[in-house]
Amino acid sequence: MFYWFLKWVALGPLLRVVFRPQSSGLENVPAEGPAILACNHLSYSDWLFMPLTLPRRVTFVAKAEYFTGRGLKGWLQKSFFSGSGQVPIDRSGADAAAGALLSAKRVLGEGGLFGIFPEGTRSHDGRLYRGKTGVARLALETGVPVIPVAVVGTDVVAPPGKKFGSFTRPIVRFGEPLDFSRYEGLENDRYILRSITDEIMYEIMRLSGQEYVDMYATRAKEEAKKADAKGEPKADPGEQRKAS
Repeated sequence: MFYWFLKWVALGPLLRVVFRPQSSGLENVPAEGPAILACNHLSYSDWLFMPLTLPRRVTFVAKAEYFTGRGLKGWLQKSFFSGSGQVPIDRSGADAAAGALLSAKRVLGEGGLFGIFPEGTRSHDGRLYRGKTGVARLALETGVPVIPVAVVGTDVVAPPGKKFGSFTRPIVRFGEPLDFSRYEGLENDRYILRSITDEIMYEIMRLSGQEYVDMYATRAKEEAKKADAKGEPKADPGEQRKAS
């Protein structure tokens, strides 16, 4: 119940009035039953604006630290993340990926919508990066459809490295569900997992209009830091991104 209070009574109306987010393809999200929402990741605000356009709750995984704080601040933080549809996962251990997968399976097993960012981290320059295969494994092991999702403009509202940016109307586009039942039983085939992930990322690219880079975002960030340290010029993200 706290989630619905947070979304519709407190935070939701404020975001709707101030930013007036737009959406398309809502008919592609089932009114009931499980589905995986695979989304690009431009800003920390993505997990706020994407679910805001849907009448159903969307669950994500979040760092365990958000749920273990002490005192009033810790309680408020835990209440906020729990209420806004997030479940904890400890990403520091060797079994972090497995723990995230188990959390996702539980949500989908209960008939919920599970949100995932296949890139694994936010894009630092507005481009779309190579997806990690966890989304493909999850799709095959649960047998639920994957709905590609593109958010546009959230990196203007909340740019990487900043809490606030400038005003724009975020756009959320939901693509048609992708069915991978033809690969049933092949969840341990890395070539199949890569093929499925690439298909999902292609649909996200098509929806978002982003330039695609066949490199993991974490590596791209590391290379960008090295370039900064050497004083090399940065590429202009505005020129890199295709018109949406």
